[in-house]
Amino acid sequence: MTIKRRSFLLGTAAVLACIPLRGVFAEITKPIEPIFDAHFHLFDPVFPIDANRGFTPPTFTQTDYERIAAPLGICSGVLVGSSFQGNRQEWLCGALSTLGTQWVGITQLPMDVSDEEILRLAQQRIRGIRFNIYRGDEIRIDQLVSLTQRAFDLAGWHPEIYVDAFKMRQHVAELAKLPNLVVDHLGMTEAGMPVLLDLVDAGAKVKASGFGRVEMNVPRALEQIAQRNPDALMFGSDMPSTRAKRPFQPSDIELIKSVLGHDLARKTLWENGRSLYQISANKTASMVLQTGGIR
Repeated sequence: MTIKRRSFLLGTAAVLACIPLRGVFAEITKPIEPIFDAHFHLFDPVFPIDANRGFTPPTFTQTDYERIAAPLGICSGVLVGSSFQGNRQEWLCGALSTLGTQWVGITQLPMDVSDEEILRLAQQRIRGIRFNIYRGDEIRIDQLVSLTQRAFDLAGWHPEIYVDAFKMRQHVAELAKLPNLVVDHLGMTEAGMPVLLDLVDAGAKVKASGFGRVEMNVPRALEQIAQRNPDALMFGSDMPSTRAKRPFQPSDIELIKSVLGHDLARKTLWENGRSLYQISANKTASMVLQTGGIR
């Protein structure tokens, strides 16, 4: 089989961009395309974990994540703060230091966070602020806009919102002005799709994640978003899928491929996320692409 030089070089560059997850890629025996996971969580009992609405998540460590993610080709991504970790930062900074430079974080912060703290966290590869409205964050839109703009001016951060997009229908104008707004889990509901698409038209990004927790026609949502903006969708595993009706499954990745086709799927599974989160290929990576796989 003849491999075109351009395709080979592009594929090689993508693979070399990845850092091994503590060596687990050494056992992969067949070539796979790299995947960027724009949304996952860790719950390590070494750090405090709070209950949220009476629920405490089970342990899910970096080792647990790697065991599932590595065989799928996931080798770069975004560790996201959750309602169970509140505004604490030690766990996130610690995890990013062991994950490596191909991984970044999204955190949660109080409204009165200092400029100095934002700048400190930016040095730890944290890229933005998450507003967890769906799980009970009580925040006014003017507060969200104010903190977002301050963090953007200081560190180039962007906002991420976990919300039923339908509930944001009166605030589209304000949200549309935010720099690189990201909406979690496809906006959660079918009723919210018109709002979500208006935000996409204004430049918002959307995480193709949480398929087991949303209330919508996922294939149709993926098609509609990609048609509005091919650069908008970013795959996220949402592992460990806490409180979802069903957890993440590898078939979620196959669904993206089958619905979007190869070119749009590669943007969703790799290019769009890497671009937004400003992750460059690590020149010190020691991975070698061979015919039989990655060694």
